[in-house]
This record gives sequence, C-alpha cells and structure tokens, in this order.
Amino acid sequence: MSKSPLIQVENFSVSFCAGENCIRAIDSISFTIFPGEILALVGESGSGKSLTALSILQLLPKSPSCLQEGHIYFWDGQEKISLTESSFETLRYIRGNKIGMVFQEPMSSLNPVLSCGRQVTEVLCIHKKITFTEAKKEVIQLFADLALPLPEKIFNKFPHQLSGGQQQRVMIAMAICCKPALLICDEPTTALDTIVQKNLLQLILTIRVKYQIAVLFISHDLGVVSELADRIAVLYKGNIVETGLTHTILTSPQHPYTKGLLLCRPVLYSPNEKLPVVQDFLEGKDMPQPVAKKIPPPHQAEMDAGKPTIPVKILLSLHSVKVAYPVHKHFSTKKQEAFLAVNNVQFDIYEGETVGLVGASGCGKTTLGRALLGLMPLSGGQILFKGKNLADLSKQEAREMKTRMQIVFQDPYSSLNPMIKIGDAIAEPLRVHKRSMGDYAIKNKVVELLEKTGLDPSFYHRYPHACSGGQRQRIVIARALALEPEFVVFDESVSALDLSVQAQVLNLLNSLKKIFGFTALFISHDLSVVQYLSDRLLIMDKGQIVEMGDTAAIYNHPTSTFTKQLLAAIPGKKYFASGTL
Repeated sequence: MSKSPLIQVENFSVSFCAGENCIRAIDSISFTIFPGEILALVGESGSGKSLTALSILQLLPKSPSCLQEGHIYFWDGQEKISLTESSFETLRYIRGNKIGMVFQEPMSSLNPVLSCGRQVTEVLCIHKKITFTEAKKEVIQLFADLALPLPEKIFNKFPHQLSGGQQQRVMIAMAICCKPALLICDEPTTALDTIVQKNLLQLILTIRVKYQIAVLFISHDLGVVSELADRIAVLYKGNIVETGLTHTILTSPQHPYTKGLLLCRPVLYSPNEKLPVVQDFLEGKDMPQPVAKKIPPPHQAEMDAGKPTIPVKILLSLHSVKVAYPVHKHFSTKKQEAFLAVNNVQFDIYEGETVGLVGASGCGKTTLGRALLGLMPLSGGQILFKGKNLADLSKQEAREMKTRMQIVFQDPYSSLNPMIKIGDAIAEPLRVHKRSMGDYAIKNKVVELLEKTGLDPSFYHRYPHACSGGQRQRIVIARALALEPEFVVFDESVSALDLSVQAQVLNLLNSLKKIFGFTALFISHDLSVVQYLSDRLLIMDKGQIVEMGDTAAIYNHPTSTFTKQLLAAIPGKKYFASGTL
C-alpha cells in the first residue's frame, strides 16, 4: 500500500440550516484513504455515513441551507485537487472517471426506462470518448467479469427484470467501468440474503485486486466489514469516535459506542435473553459479557418429526401446498406457462411457538407467508387453521378469520399510508372489524398499543414520514396486534434495520409474545436473527422445505447442503461466534 494518500478529509463539517437554527450533521471529521486499501465507515442510521460519501463527490446541494466547512483533497497522480473548492467541470471529470459510487438502493438508482447495458455504456462514452460499439463490447466483458449470467442478455434487460444481487452488480459495473482510483460503496449489501451478500463482498475484494482501486465501504454492520476492510472508522452522531485496524477494532474496542455495535448482535445471546442496545453502553450500564453457549447434541428424532419438545395443539397445518406464478402465454395454443414459487410444502405450526422460515432471496418465503393468510391463491394443496380448510370458509367465516391471522410486511414505510396519521392507521382494523367499539374506546385501545410497543401516545397524531425506521416498524407491529390475533407472520421485519434498532425490535417481539400469547412465523434470510428468536426452523430453497427441526440442533448440526451454505455465509463468524468476544 502506498504511503501517499488518495483521499484526505480534514476537519470537515456539514450543517443544515432552517432560518437561524442549524443542525451539524457532520462535525469536524478527519480521515485518510490510501491507494489500494479498503476503509470501512461504520455507524448507525443517521450517524452521517452517506453524507460523508456524498460530500466526497460534492453531491450535496450548494445553498445557504447546507453549509460545508473544512477540506477534502483528492490526489490525481501527483496533482492535489481540493474537491470542496473545485469547479463543476473538474468535478464532472472526477465523478465516475476517478471516483465511482455504488448507491444504497440499486433499484431506485438505476433508470427504469433504460436497459442496463445502455446505462453503463453512457458512462464510458462520456468519459472515455469512445463509440457505442466499443463501449458495448467493454460492458459485456465487464458484466462477464462480475459473474452476471448471460451478459449479452443482461445488457438488453431492464432493471426490474433482474434480481437484487444482479442489480447491485450492474451498479458496480457502472461505478468501475472507467477504472477509477476510488470506489465508494454505500450500504451495498443491506437487506440482501447472506449468500448473495457473501458473493458481493468477494466481488469487491476481487475488484480491488484486479483494478488496483481503493474502496470506501459504508455499513452499519461490523460483521460485514470484518470480511473485507483493512481499517475501520466508527462514526457516531457526525463524529469519528474510533479509528484503527480491523482486527484491533473488533477484538479491542475502546469507545463505548463501538462496544455497543459489537455486543448487541443477537447471535451472542440465548433465546429470550434481553438483548442490550447501543444506548446501554453509552450510558455506562454494567452489561454482562456474552458467554459461550453449550452446543447440544443433534436430536435427530425431533429434527425428523419437526415437532417441539412439549406436545401442544396444532394451530396451522400445510398439506402439499403449491403456489404458481404465470410466466408466459403462447398465443398460438393459448397455453399458460407457470413458475412454481412454492412447491409441495407441508409442515405444522403449534400453538404458542415461534417458527423461523429461512432461505435465500427468491426461494418463496414471502410467497408462502402471504399464502398462509389468503393473500395469494393456492395452485394446489390445503392450509388448515385449527382443522378448518381456509379454502372452504364462507364469506362470514373468512372475514372473521382475518381478525385471527395478521401479517407485518417487509417494508414498514410502504405499509403505511403517508396521508393517514399513525393513530388512525392503527385504529382502522378496529373500526372495520370491531364496529361495536365506540370512538373513545378505540382511541384508548390505540394509545394502549402504542405504549405496549414502546411508543409515546403523542405518536397518535404523527404522520409516517415523521418517524424513524425503527419507530415505523413498531407502528406496523402495533397495527397487526390491534385485533389480538392468534397467528402473526413477520416478513423480514428487521432485515434493513441497523443492529441497535434491530435489537430493540427483537426485544419488543419477545415481550409482546408474552403479553398477547400469539403464535408467530418469522421470515428472514438471516440465520443469526432467527436463531435468537425461534423455537423451530424451516429452511427453504427453490420453493421447497429442505430441512426442519429444533433451532439449536439445525444451527449447530445442519444436515442439508443448503443450510450449511447459509451458515457458512454469515459474515464475521470468527469474531461473532458465541463466546469469542
């Protein structure tokens, strides 16, 4: 690694002003990135990570409401360029050509009306001044280097036709096609399953070596950055509180905030043990250190039967369930082709238990969860709720069944109407299904639900945009529990949350289970989360259940090849396995 810096940030600050009131989002931070190294910038949501990345490329608005102080320098060979004082022409030369960026949401960052290949060739044609034919040849080769399947076809496909992992690779191709000196990756693995995540991390390491570029990797997850970073800078409320080599930060953290980020991971704690949150460490509370858990022997009989140790009543039973999506219709024969998203699935869920449904993206988890609640039509098989076939219910019975089964969708923001206040959103199912309740009783019930989910009653009059991600997650959980259902499906409810908020939501779910006594199906791609929360696990791959049984038995003694792949892909296992910290 060269001793001369590539990027140098000196006492840099960003403030946002409204009238005389100014909020300092980044406060006098300083750090250096050297050629060829990977620096990870780590912190929770709102700590200033993305603002720092946008500031390097000077993508923040230049206006009196956004004040920048300090300096950011970029070395282009022997030339030292001040990015904070550069002209538009200089910045246009640097953006994409010398510094590439992979934004957080690939689907919202890619143009939906242009093909993927067209978007990448545009960068080459502008910066390298080559023809479209030459650019197309380079892009197809780049797609092949990034392990995109059938790169010639991907070139002509639109973003919505690709998976999340493929979209992310197209974004990476766009960022590195001009072979920049620095690649900025802003949360590139958020909400991706562990296998796709591991492949992307390996891809970034390969790019770093092949193209000899430095990487600024932004993440809220120390487990992810442990897999690839040379150094880590920890950002808290706009301040860099700790910087050091990756191994040093992960094994000997000095700042309470860093310790909190390390020790609030669910994989370190036993089920039903309350998870610490970052605030506990900042307040200097005496937190117990995680201890190594005893690995139980595999209970093959339990794993084969897929039943809990204590016999209880079956709440939900699936028999050869199939769900198909139409794919293509032949105009000549009018024959409809279909894709089996859920194929011949059968298992039982027992009263009072929490079952984890785990699998990679696209395996059919969400489709199955929605089918359980009648939100997706079955193509075959039966779903029985307390012995009654859901397909045979009358309209009145089906309406009554909706009060007994609820779902918490993956994205809490899109689950809430931005035009409706929080209180009215939670009250809506009560007004529809509990018509005998008066307005006063409904309002009291909503306030009670807000308090039980850890929110202040003042949230009753707020709108969704005025709430954080963790608060919105609590709101949709409160709405799902308004009718006190017997069965609740949680679809990736913590996948995009930073670790501290994730710990808060997991603690909340454990406490709400004790209060309301519901049975839960927890859908996730993260085995470390479901290992903490679930009594039993169902492992799903390509529409089928490939393994089921006791959580500890599967986690410590997996039998299927796919389960072993999922476990091997969990980031940071050498640092975050139970008892290693």
